[in-house]
Amino acid sequence: MRLPSRYSLFPFLLWWPTVTRRTLGTDLLVGLSGAILALPQSIAYALIAGLPAEYGLYAAIVPVIIACLWGSSWHLIGGPTAAISIVLFTSVSPMARPGSEEFVALVLVLTFLAGLFQWLLGLLRFGNLVNFVSPSVVLGFTLGAALVIALGQLPNLLGLQVDSQRTAVATLINLAQHLEEADWHAVLVALFTLLVSLACRRLWPRLPALLIGVVAGSLLVAVLPGFFEGITLVDAFEGTLPPFTALDFEVNSLLQLLPAAIACGMLGLVTSLSIARSLAAKSQQLLDANQEVRAQGLSNLIGPWFSGSLSAGSFTRSALNLQGGATSPLAGVFSAVLVAAFAVFCAPLIAHIALPSMAAAILLICWGLADMPGVRALLRVSRSEFVVMLLTLLATLVLELQTAIYAGVLASLFFYLKRTSQPRFKYTGDGDEELLRLEGSIFFGACHYVQQVLQLSRGERVVVDARHINFIDYAGVEMLHHEARRLQTQNRQLVIRHARPHVIEEIQKLEGSTCPVQFED
Repeated sequence: MRLPSRYSLFPFLLWWPTVTRRTLGTDLLVGLSGAILALPQSIAYALIAGLPAEYGLYAAIVPVIIACLWGSSWHLIGGPTAAISIVLFTSVSPMARPGSEEFVALVLVLTFLAGLFQWLLGLLRFGNLVNFVSPSVVLGFTLGAALVIALGQLPNLLGLQVDSQRTAVATLINLAQHLEEADWHAVLVALFTLLVSLACRRLWPRLPALLIGVVAGSLLVAVLPGFFEGITLVDAFEGTLPPFTALDFEVNSLLQLLPAAIACGMLGLVTSLSIARSLAAKSQQLLDANQEVRAQGLSNLIGPWFSGSLSAGSFTRSALNLQGGATSPLAGVFSAVLVAAFAVFCAPLIAHIALPSMAAAILLICWGLADMPGVRALLRVSRSEFVVMLLTLLATLVLELQTAIYAGVLASLFFYLKRTSQPRFKYTGDGDEELLRLEGSIFFGACHYVQQVLQLSRGERVVVDARHINFIDYAGVEMLHHEARRLQTQNRQLVIRHARPHVIEEIQKLEGSTCPVQFED
């Protein structure tokens, strides 16, 4: 059933009538919690991406509002994420100096391209295309990205000034060469931040541990200015709402950014839809994947015009929405509005944040990204998928991250095609009849294997039990006709038994009434 056009253009009209004064109050409180969680994370993700701190806040405002209002999920809330931030950094840093105006401009153009790709997928109703990025690829990429991010933050934690590198291995080698230059004052600030954050998580789990840790570490530097004189602080910025930014669509830059934009777009969609489906299963909500894809694309199409870098679903903030009892996407809207209020009125406070404290907070975020129970479960369930996860993980360490995503997808498709190209056969012999029960479809990739099995059969009547064949393509039809004629020259028969009507129809199309294949119910 198609929805009226007004609901297609403005999907928030579907849930808007359910909003009451009570639900508004609940969503406002949940939004406040989400904003408190978003503040340190957004600033940290901006630094990971090589952007000035304020751009992390900008990415948590306009893109979040659009994704919440035009999305399908009640609880999904987006913004900058760790994995996407590191992909942005590795994709754009070879083209411009991180933090520079040119770098920011390129990141915003890349965001627009990724959003356009996402929106087109949703418009063409190809939302399920993201299913080709398997969970094992996402798991391996996330684990690898956590290691890459952690390595990238070690210079800030150690008080080092070193050039950024394109791969994790290169970063590690470069770091080892400058390790003797480390500033133990910076290490002390980072350790203090870690201890406060961990203690807060342990003793008061409901409080924003990251924010408290960063504030404590920064206060330590402020209280003892003589002892921590050389500690680097986050760059200050003028408190404003997200400024309008004109994008520069220079052809050469577009061509250079396009592969990374597609990789970022796919990664963002996989992350967002995985979180949305998980939350929908818990809240018993019916999710429209294509609408959610369009909403994510729209948020990244419009976001960069308001200085917002690429955003995607955030698991921690979305889970907080669900656990806090959010009744509508307005909780996400309130969260974005409160982040905007902080960007306007509290911007001077950011200039007092110690960079080693922020690096320590990012390390804790990286630790949270490492899903070791998921890795162990994957090893128990599927060795081939575990290999895909390992290959993706290794690719993130030795290749650029956007290339690692493609490598993981190709590895996953390789194992999938390997399984489907060798469908299972069960053999049963009954006198002159040899029964082959095929468990799988017959398509071009499986034709050679199925043909080999048929050629090894020795019965007078070679019967293929086809009840489990859901699909057969032209190559499969041609192969069956060829084998049927070969058996006819040997006074033998090829019989297809219990085939579905559409499979019989496809097989008979090639030669009509002269089809050499016999059929039985």
